[in-house]
Amino acid sequence: MAETLTNFKNEVDALIEKGDKKEVAIMQVLKNYIKTSKNVLFEGDGYSDEWQEEAARRGLPNLKTTPLALDALVTDKAKNLFQKHKVLSHTELEARHEIELEKYIKYVQIEGRVIGDLAGNHILPAAIRYQNILIQNIKGLKEIGIKPEGYKAQLNVLHEISEHINKVQVLSEEMTEARKAANALAHSRDKAIAYCEKVKPYFDEIRYSVDKLELLVDDSEWELPKYREMLFLR
Repeated sequence: MAETLTNFKNEVDALIEKGDKKEVAIMQVLKNYIKTSKNVLFEGDGYSDEWQEEAARRGLPNLKTTPLALDALVTDKAKNLFQKHKVLSHTELEARHEIELEKYIKYVQIEGRVIGDLAGNHILPAAIRYQNILIQNIKGLKEIGIKPEGYKAQLNVLHEISEHINKVQVLSEEMTEARKAANALAHSRDKAIAYCEKVKPYFDEIRYSVDKLELLVDDSEWELPKYREMLFLR
């Protein structure tokens, strides 16, 4: 902003020196700014596929992840801009970049650990308890001579619960290994990219199976508040 305001004043002053009135000079410069900024204006959804295509068509940078976007802090253009206005030196800007990368790493790291803790200590135990209840129910029905058609619903639920229990367990372990691999990297930027591309994707995958289990497991076995309980009073 400081750079833009400085350039704006210089351009207005230049027009005034040529004989334009102040108001006319200001409007002329603003008119040019509107024209030159048109390429970055977009009235649609900036998160949509439409914008991805439009940004590419316009030749605009479209950085989709935080670690890559943070690189903008340490470009030569950014360094010269901050130093010109005596905001941050090159060294200070490099330090700021390092701090922001470390913050990102910590955020994703904490989220990953919390997800692993919730899955291992709350989600899976509750799901396994309900799984055992279903098993006992099915065994009891078999013992009294009920044909398989009579407990088909229980079997379907049992199979689905077992599938998601397995997915949560496997994905949680894979996420932990991905986190360990990321932690072994020496450079903060490489570590941040690894957390973004190798660790973070597990969040949604684990979340999917946990959400399915939440719908399947009996309320009495589910230790955590369910979504409907948070949205509506009992």
